Amino acid sequence: MSDQIPVVEAFRMMAANKSLTEIELHEVIREGIHAALARRFGGPVDAEIDVTDEGDISIIVLKEVVEDVEDAAREVTLEQARWDDPEFQVGDLMEIPVDFRDFGRSAVMAAKQRIIQRIREGERDRIRMEFNDRVGDLVSGEVQASERGKLVVMLNRSREAEAIIPWREQNPRERFRQGEPIRAVLKLLEETPRGPRLILSRADPQFVASLFALEVPEIYQSIVEIKEIVREAGGRTKVAVASRDEAVDPVGACVGLKGSRVQAVVSELSGERIDIVPWHPDPEIFARRALAPARVAKVISDQGGHVITAIVDEDQLSLAIGRNGQNVRLASQLIGWQIDLYSSRDWMERGGQSGLFAGGDEYEMSDFPLSELEGIAPATLAALEAAGISSFYGLLEMDRSDFLQVPGIGPDEADILEALIDELTVVDEAQSNTAGAGKAEEDEDEGEETVEDAVSTAASAESTA
Repeated sequence: MSDQIPVVEAFRMMAANKSLTEIELHEVIREGIHAALARRFGGPVDAEIDVTDEGDISIIVLKEVVEDVEDAAREVTLEQARWDDPEFQVGDLMEIPVDFRDFGRSAVMAAKQRIIQRIREGERDRIRMEFNDRVGDLVSGEVQASERGKLVVMLNRSREAEAIIPWREQNPRERFRQGEPIRAVLKLLEETPRGPRLILSRADPQFVASLFALEVPEIYQSIVEIKEIVREAGGRTKVAVASRDEAVDPVGACVGLKGSRVQAVVSELSGERIDIVPWHPDPEIFARRALAPARVAKVISDQGGHVITAIVDEDQLSLAIGRNGQNVRLASQLIGWQIDLYSSRDWMERGGQSGLFAGGDEYEMSDFPLSELEGIAPATLAALEAAGISSFYGLLEMDRSDFLQVPGIGPDEADILEALIDELTVVDEAQSNTAGAGKAEEDEDEGEETVEDAVSTAASAESTA
């Protein structure tokens, strides 16, 4: 059956384009031949079909010998069977060899249609298996066409998959042309009458999160975690990050050296503004950070109503509100609480001036890198960083004896560090003297200035994108 080899080779070329294995190819050919036999014999038949690697096809149709035929495709009369072999009896199986060349045009077309149908079903099953667990992952491809606002994308790793980016999932600042490379996040695997369809998005917050996971190794390795992310595509994104390792600054890791990491994400988003803030479980502290780049003077929380009242100076009000209220709106979404924003003047007019700038624990101790402090010698800074101390938080937790245990730091360097801490912090004298016997209490009107208040100015240089 050497003339069958070109047929099998044609099927093999078709299967190669559809990523079918040799075993799957043979199964598809068998199904196609079964469809051709059904067309030739007038219904489903029992047949033994053997397809070899060399391209030979052996077809044997099996029919039961009966007295009266009810199904001509599966049965044959005893009289007809004995024409070939007089030894046949009722109940025997008659084997009828079929030459592949005997198939008519209609049978060949039936085989071809069944093979194409089977290949398409296999494609759909593979697409489901490949992408069912990849929702939220980043995929890449090429813009194939733009149809009524939606982008049709041909994926690099699965060109048979139907993938689109609807208009609502596109960044309004972006325009793509046919043939341009594109990246997006897989948002949904949608079932249609034509099979599964991949819905991609460049407007979803998860797209930004996936880009950060690509650019920031600490996120990929789960050292830094994106706790919350909110976005208005084309305008602004706010990301709250936390670190599982105290030695790793989550904001600095996302920003990168000289902003290289965050700039790569910004470039992919066509210049969209990104604010990266450290996450905090306390909603008041988290609200201060979420309103960045604005500096917040005071926050008051209503735990029952999940409402944060934030007061800012007059020169910070427009920055806190943002264009068309975008900054405060995204900050509210980031923390999951309603934020009521007031300027200091409005707040005082409402009768809230008595506690506006009072000391206490309303103020957050904002952490920042030691490299932003003046007065620390490079050698001392290197010694501290080698010991895992790279931020002001870590410095505050140490005393003179701790400094002297760090290799490379002597008594002189310890004195400088202690003086630097004293300069940036003011301890409440009233609290420090209450334990002394026979001493009078300090006047309460002197007020109290916490560490958080003292470092709030120095920490304004905290890294935010």
